[in-house]
Amino acid sequence: MAYNRRRATKKMDGRRKRRDWTKQQVQELRAHSRARTPVARISRLMKRTTGALRQKAFALGLSLGHRH
Repeated sequence: MAYNRRRATKKMDGRRKRRDWTKQQVQELRAHSRARTPVARISRLMKRTTGALRQKAFALGLSLGHRH
């Protein structure tokens, strides 16, 4: 059984930890929303997943994912 527990904890090691949003990052996200920057580009610039960006934008009442 100890083997199974060790194996289960190894799977957890690969998961990413949640990072809180700073005021500066929220301002940057708002600016990108106004500028209609594509989500993929924002993701690369801010080093956050597209899902994290969309979740935060939704919580702030911002729109993301504009099509050009």
